Amino acid sequence: MEENRGPSLNSLSNYYSGWFGPVGVAADSPPQVFETLAQALKTLACSSVVRLQPLDPDAHWHRSLAIGMRRLGYITSTFFCFANWYQPVLGRRFADYWAERPAALRHSTERGRRRLQRAGAWRIDIHTSEHPGLEEAIAAFQAVYARSWKPPEPNPHFMPGLIRLAAEQGWLRLGVLWLNGEPLAAQLWLVGADKANIFKLAFVQGAEKLSVGSVLTAALMEHAMDIDQVSEVDYLAGDEPYKADWMSHRRERIGLIAFDPFRWSGLAAAALHFAGQWRRRLHPGKNPLRAAQTAVATDRPGT
Repeated sequence: MEENRGPSLNSLSNYYSGWFGPVGVAADSPPQVFETLAQALKTLACSSVVRLQPLDPDAHWHRSLAIGMRRLGYITSTFFCFANWYQPVLGRRFADYWAERPAALRHSTERGRRRLQRAGAWRIDIHTSEHPGLEEAIAAFQAVYARSWKPPEPNPHFMPGLIRLAAEQGWLRLGVLWLNGEPLAAQLWLVGADKANIFKLAFVQGAEKLSVGSVLTAALMEHAMDIDQVSEVDYLAGDEPYKADWMSHRRERIGLIAFDPFRWSGLAAAALHFAGQWRRRLHPGKNPLRAAQTAVATDRPGT
């Protein structure tokens, strides 16, 4: 966890984080472990407000932590972070999964392949490790991203560094679709712990008529299911409608916030938080917080 500029303690998570959890302590540790953690947090000068996000709502560890904090006098609350679409694989092959996709998705993907074939020489490269062609693939990823609809990355060095680290660690699944020597679509997937995470995807504006995004996603999905044999594919953050075509399940990521009412800064923050919740309940159609979170999610990991 990290201290921010105010008197609060925040999870060590940011714009790129798909979820947050304990490191060095098993998430299924006995509740007493997290109640002890709550006591340790209470002693810190910056802990008048504790904010952890994004969390799995079904995880037990943050529930135990919240119980411990309430026993210490904290007021706790949860809040929505973002939607998360995912696909359990259940040992099936890609062909079985693909047969269950909506007909419109399957037909548009197949039409895209035929159009690419007519347009010239095309191929898909999937990079999984360090090799001489990796830097060219990174350059292709950046070129596609620069010509896509997406805003520039906040830190231009982050994605190349992440790709190189993933290659070193064996997590990398970097797909690039080429047509006549030009990269038109690129996606970064990270595979680990029996799971494939779709981290970043983009295609060149104007190439959507070739369905390059769908063609590349299908190729990476086949690789994840038939070669990596993962148990789950995760779209991470975002509730974009197209994700329901690719994934069968939806869940939400939440945040946990705790206020110490015996400190002025904690009491003031609690008043603002619960006043905002009350306003949103009165005007459910006017929820600027969720609208802002949805807007931000349009270029979060998995979008």
